[in-house]
Amino acid sequence: MSACNFAIEKRPHCDQSCPEDDNSPSIIDDDWPGYSLELFSYPTHYAGDLQCVVVPHGVIMDRTERLARNIMDDLGDHDIVVLCVLKGGYQFCADLVDKIKALSCNSDRTIPMRVHFIRLKSYLNDQSTEDLHILGAEDLSFLAGKGIIGTGKTLTALLKHVKAFQPKMIKVAGLLVKRVPRRTASLPDYVGFEIPDRFVVGYALDYNEYFRDLNHICVISDSGKMKYKI
Repeated sequence: MSACNFAIEKRPHCDQSCPEDDNSPSIIDDDWPGYSLELFSYPTHYAGDLQCVVVPHGVIMDRTERLARNIMDDLGDHDIVVLCVLKGGYQFCADLVDKIKALSCNSDRTIPMRVHFIRLKSYLNDQSTEDLHILGAEDLSFLAGKGIIGTGKTLTALLKHVKAFQPKMIKVAGLLVKRVPRRTASLPDYVGFEIPDRFVVGYALDYNEYFRDLNHICVISDSGKMKYKI
């Protein structure tokens, strides 16, 4: 994004009925059973591989539009570089950029944007590994779009990498943040949903490269993990 040293502040826990501010995530409680798969359309080749739908695609899109409006309010008229974190963040980042572009076309304020891509890999099956691979980072003064933040280890490493380019300001947008006991980083500046510590797939989030073609965010079943385990 435009420029100042990066800082993220933790936001207090609050539920969906009483958000602390517009940037507070929508909270999905630990005891939320999710929606029945029978209520939604999804690829038949994943029959038996999913447990439930956590966030339907339509809800994702509505929430993404709200985040785009918040970004416009905060950064309108700034010239920014959007850094899309591949692979899991590509769909969220693409939709977020589209929403920002649409708002720019219908507003007195606008955000000139360039888009760059970086690839991170830190998972094997459903476990985060100690190894983090970063591929393709350059020319950074940016808004980072990431699909999901768990312990924050990957995000912390990414931000350390980005700061080496000395951008004036860094903002992070994340679609999902997991409630985990081992969090090492604060919440991103713009968060879609805070979810329980469950392994989710869909909307470009994968399990060993499968489920990226699923529109909804779902919990993978135990049989699905075994089927696609490497």
